[in-house]
Amino acid sequence: MNEKMTRINGVIICTESFGNPTNQAILLINGAMNSMVYWDAEFCQRLADTGRYVIRFDNRDVGRSMNYEPGTSNYTVVDMANDAVGVLDAYNINKAHVVGMSLGGMIAQVTAFHNPERVLSMTAIASSLFGSDDNNRGLPEMDERLFTYHAKGATLDWTNEEAVIDYLVEGARMLCGPSHLFDEKRVRELTTQDFNRATNLLSMFNHALLKGDDYYEDKIKEIAVPALVIHGTHDTILPYEHGIALADELLKASLLTLEGTGHEIHADDWDHIINAIFTHTSVSKLV
Repeated sequence: MNEKMTRINGVIICTESFGNPTNQAILLINGAMNSMVYWDAEFCQRLADTGRYVIRFDNRDVGRSMNYEPGTSNYTVVDMANDAVGVLDAYNINKAHVVGMSLGGMIAQVTAFHNPERVLSMTAIASSLFGSDDNNRGLPEMDERLFTYHAKGATLDWTNEEAVIDYLVEGARMLCGPSHLFDEKRVRELTTQDFNRATNLLSMFNHALLKGDDYYEDKIKEIAVPALVIHGTHDTILPYEHGIALADELLKASLLTLEGTGHEIHADDWDHIINAIFTHTSVSKLV
């Protein structure tokens, strides 16, 4: 492990890198409530082995980065995008390819909009348009079964490691698409790692208090960097229509559809995803 703690925008952010720092950089931004460990280390290394310098980091309120009192709202998605740029600064990287998962894909959009000179390309996995919270595009909402399941978290003993990990693993199982077998062993290992390294695991729920922003409602179409949208057809958090809408809205975007994949980066899809990112970043770095 080569984690490092850096003060960025007045807060401490935990980061880790893979590969040769002289190679083109890829910055990985994870989604809501997920620390950087859910960018599986093996996935990161295999991506680095394509000739990229890969950096992952804990967003605010997850992992070892700055966390706030659970139930409080202290920052915005724009602040998180500024954190992403700050991570590049911490590694003395002038330009990078930005890859975001779920909320991370929305953070990537804001990063690319405000800092096009820093972003060589953007990839959004299992994400959606960042803008207003109002669903004025008629896009389908998250599966109600997930709301029902996660309501159980209110009565969970969050000091009981076994119970918490079981709860999180079963939540992850619900995100697995029908084309894949749920890899409980791998997910349990990642969840256990996350539990043991988190400064305050409950702080992750502060991400649920993040809001959209009307300002960006018509701004995503102005993002000029080459974009790749990767989305599963059986995503239960941000259904496939969200990926289609994002690809349609972006000026220079292609859509990679993962048949039978849910809201996940499943090991079955790693080769497909890594090859797509490699190809996209190989072309984009010449643009």
